Amino acid sequence: MALVCGAALAACNPTKKAGDDASSPLIGKATVKAENGIMTPEILHSFGRVSDVQISPDKVKVLYGVTYVSIEQNKTNRELFTMNVDGSGKKQITQTPKGENNAVWIKRGAKIAFLSSESGSPQIWEMNADGNNRTQISNVDGGIQGFTYSPDEKKVMYIKMVKFGERTADRYADLPQASGRIVDDLMYKHWDHWVEEIPHTFVADYDGSSLANDVDILGDEPYECPMLPFGGTEQLAWSPDSKSVAYTCRKKTGKDYSVSTNSDIYLYNIETKETINLTEGMMGYDINPLFSPDGKYIAWQSMERDGYESDKNRLFVMNLSTKEKIYVTENFDYNTDYMVWNTDNQSIYFLSCVEARTHIYKAYIHTREISKLTSGDFDYDQFALADDLLIALRHSLSQPNEVYSVSLKNGEATELSFENKEILAQLTMGKVEDRWITTTDGKQMLTWVVYPPNFDPNKKYPALLYCQGGPQSTVSQFWSYRWNLQIMAANGYIIVAPNRRGLPGFGKEWNEQISGDYGGQNMKDYLSAIDALAKEPFVDADKLGCTGASYGGFSVYWLAGNHNKRFKAFLSHAGIFNLEAQYLETEEMWFANWDLGGSYWDRSNTIAQRSYANSPHRFVEKWDAPIMVTHGELDYRILASQGMMAFNAAKLKGLDARMLIFPNENHWIAQPQNGVLFQREFFRWFDAHLK
Repeated sequence: MALVCGAALAACNPTKKAGDDASSPLIGKATVKAENGIMTPEILHSFGRVSDVQISPDKVKVLYGVTYVSIEQNKTNRELFTMNVDGSGKKQITQTPKGENNAVWIKRGAKIAFLSSESGSPQIWEMNADGNNRTQISNVDGGIQGFTYSPDEKKVMYIKMVKFGERTADRYADLPQASGRIVDDLMYKHWDHWVEEIPHTFVADYDGSSLANDVDILGDEPYECPMLPFGGTEQLAWSPDSKSVAYTCRKKTGKDYSVSTNSDIYLYNIETKETINLTEGMMGYDINPLFSPDGKYIAWQSMERDGYESDKNRLFVMNLSTKEKIYVTENFDYNTDYMVWNTDNQSIYFLSCVEARTHIYKAYIHTREISKLTSGDFDYDQFALADDLLIALRHSLSQPNEVYSVSLKNGEATELSFENKEILAQLTMGKVEDRWITTTDGKQMLTWVVYPPNFDPNKKYPALLYCQGGPQSTVSQFWSYRWNLQIMAANGYIIVAPNRRGLPGFGKEWNEQISGDYGGQNMKDYLSAIDALAKEPFVDADKLGCTGASYGGFSVYWLAGNHNKRFKAFLSHAGIFNLEAQYLETEEMWFANWDLGGSYWDRSNTIAQRSYANSPHRFVEKWDAPIMVTHGELDYRILASQGMMAFNAAKLKGLDARMLIFPNENHWIAQPQNGVLFQREFFRWFDAHLK
């Protein structure tokens, strides 16, 4: 068993004080002591979380952030670092209690702009490149969610929340303390909040020290820009001449919004304030515009079909003079997940997940030729171009994000940041193996198998089947602070993580098979994977468990009623239990309509009727193994009532069951102490039933 910082978790962080927050230790880099090389929940939350690499204008310096966690304080803090592109000269340039986000180089690299809540709400600040001379630039009422400077640095574009809809007090001024919400249309809640304000994008003049003449580029339009729940500055772009802004927007509200994914790329003229729709007639998600360096082209990611949020994410480019559209990845059967223009204005570097590994590719926009730059058992993340290098984030199932340089000549990668070197050096990671397993319909399915540290082939180990959420979200070389396969293995389990039907990275046909087939072939794929591993002499076939979240949680509930005595224990987080209830409880109806086929009351819809006939709640009479349920009460994607129904059903059947409810968490578990609690209960549950 490992021990982190003894009994006092406060010792995990330095105790430097900082100005206006002198009562609490400054959250910084953790000091960890691991026993026997084994990862614990406390160690997992001690890793520095590296993110957001930015290259200086002269291509010499790298700027990035690291988020540190304090379990004791139950919060995080993000600090900024700089280094040379070869990894030398690394320097931490901030040490503050409020954290710095959205950091970018400005003024030819002499300064850095960033968001900080030091003055009470998130505002734009600037400082010298060495971290000195911090100065507040904006004073926007309610704060700012993100920003970008125009290329000529005469304007700043920023995101701010604005009021949406009418409050009860607006209608009845004499009832100011009435708590009731009056709802007249759909999309009244989203993700984890009631929709009473939405993001808008503003453009303001910038004189080098402050903002003025702020203009809402949507005016009075009641639409999100960027789009909730995850959209940020990546959905906005400045033209190189600073005269226009491209933005992403789905210009719909209420029921129309809830059933459609039809967003578009709009071009807003700063001087005339005129807006044109560049993607009119393209019916799916069109997001993340990006101008070529010479301003002649604009690239974006596009899905073809309205209502299908997991459609192929295509790379499109438009000639802004002729309005000709080029479908660059037409002959490439995989998604475009991130992109950066090359300096030649003729090619684009992009990320794509192929066979459960996310790598960097290069696309030539006119020939539509695609070449692969990197390879290996890891995933690349966001990256930036620096002359003959890409500076990228990279992680794997065995390592969190670190900064790497990638040669444009041969794809060779060199680690630069080494943020977590000291922690990783103390840990023994389990071997990760890729297996191709034959499915019931004769297909080959890649399955990750993670072995316990210090694996002994002469022993028998319990095994956990990991069921992925999404449902269309690949089981790649991901690193997670909740569904971390290495910490599962470190607790003495063989981990079986299949890329079952309905996941991207294996072509369009494989990805789309799951739609309208919940409880179908993908469940057979899960059973094929666990059956194949259960035959191994080092797996104890009498001690198999099953776990997953979201659609993975649905999978757990479904398998609990259809596993034919394979599993001895289940654990589901944020899972769908009753599909009929889910159809009317969720917010983004396009998802339910596409994946389930439609409403349950449409008796003539054979796809929908098959979906609802396969709802996990219809198989409760066959539940025969202990089951644990976890859920967040702020989860409006899959309401906590789904978990409560499942728990109640298990208890009423007389099964051993446990429920862990988080009143202040949404679909994820974001708060540090809740994250540790989840991990502790996760292993307490499975250890009790599988060991």
